[in-house]
Amino acid sequence: MHQVDDTIAAIASAPGGSLRGIVRVSGPETLAVIAKCFRARSGLELSRVKAAERVPGTLSLNDALGSIPCDVYLWPTDRSYTRQPTVEIHTIGSPPILEAIVHTLCKFNARLAQPGEFTMRAFLAGRLDLTQAEAVLGVIDATSQHDLDVALSQLAGGLAAPLHELRECLIDILAHLEAGLDFVEEDIEFIQRDELIQAIEEAATAVESVQKQLHSRLEVDEAPCVVLVGSPNVGKSSLLNALVANTAAIVSDVSGTTRDYVARRTTLVDRDVLLVDTAGVESPDSSVGISNEAQAMTRTRQQQAALLLFCLDATRPLNDWEVSELRRDSGPSRLVVWTKTDAGIHPHVNGAVIETSSVSGVGLPELRQAIYESIADDSRDGVACTALRCHESLRLARTSLEQARIAACDSLGEELVAAELRVVLEELGNVVGEVYTDDILERIFSRFCIGK
Repeated sequence: MHQVDDTIAAIASAPGGSLRGIVRVSGPETLAVIAKCFRARSGLELSRVKAAERVPGTLSLNDALGSIPCDVYLWPTDRSYTRQPTVEIHTIGSPPILEAIVHTLCKFNARLAQPGEFTMRAFLAGRLDLTQAEAVLGVIDATSQHDLDVALSQLAGGLAAPLHELRECLIDILAHLEAGLDFVEEDIEFIQRDELIQAIEEAATAVESVQKQLHSRLEVDEAPCVVLVGSPNVGKSSLLNALVANTAAIVSDVSGTTRDYVARRTTLVDRDVLLVDTAGVESPDSSVGISNEAQAMTRTRQQQAALLLFCLDATRPLNDWEVSELRRDSGPSRLVVWTKTDAGIHPHVNGAVIETSSVSGVGLPELRQAIYESIADDSRDGVACTALRCHESLRLARTSLEQARIAACDSLGEELVAAELRVVLEELGNVVGEVYTDDILERIFSRFCIGK
């Protein structure tokens, strides 16, 4: 994929039939390849086009298909996505037709693009950096509006911009340090010690901020886990069914119906969440093994939760365990939820309580909104593949910055500070793609689909 002096072609639109399909072509011989099978309606020769332009016309395929109408979107210069002459052929979205177009282009000296090769060329040409290239994959793989917004923000430079700014700052500092080393015998100080320490500390803060941005994306494709907890028979299963609008959990008046946990994924506003119904919390009974296992599973799911829904039965007074739990002020975030409010009057409870009824639907919209707002702070500010790739580089960068700060504070020598800063620059370069190896690029871009 690192060969960029040939011309590549691939279907760029989603698989399956559609009103319109797209075939993308890019490379030095793009115009020559297209000219062999395309005729402009106006008679215009594509070689005469000097700026981006749409050219309606027809494309000649094999004998069975003949000529088909199409629009050619042409970028004849290095102002395209790949910084090479590029064409997009927009035509009928029939898979056999699109495949015939690619076959025809390959017959005229193009070749089939490999997965991610168009974006690879954009990266190698400096059109975008590595975090932005990975954001393209994030846009393709997005399963919710939130994931799409995160990927688009990263594609626009929301993650790379502070790192590029930080690298420029560190390069300036390193230049001052190395200039001082060149003139060490003249005792010329190019940067004050206090200024150096402050700059290193600010750099460490910036790296830590990026680490926090990416931290919650380290678990790939994991929706925030919202766990329903409470005493047996308080209506957790009914509430889960009402929230997902489906019969996901068994509902019964018999206490302890739920022994294993029941998990269902649903979407609240624009966020995917995983709702988990657990066994009712009760005193351990050593004589009933399955009950003990259910209680252990409930505790495990609570520890994994991003948010707890603490369910209380509005038709009866609180028991001792519920009173004790309401006094708890540590552990995962939680919302207190009254259930069965259609069937009784709940006792007084201090603090915010959401009143719900799985029968009448009262309070369910408010509960969904409250869950959404509670997990909204669980921000995911970088696509998952970027978080996985960059985790170690950012850790090493922070470690080297701390070593540089210690060397500066203890006056151990500017050459030691400079050596640590070079490590930081290399690691940050790994993140944005200023420094890379072929195997890293292959690993990243092989996850793309063909045509992107």
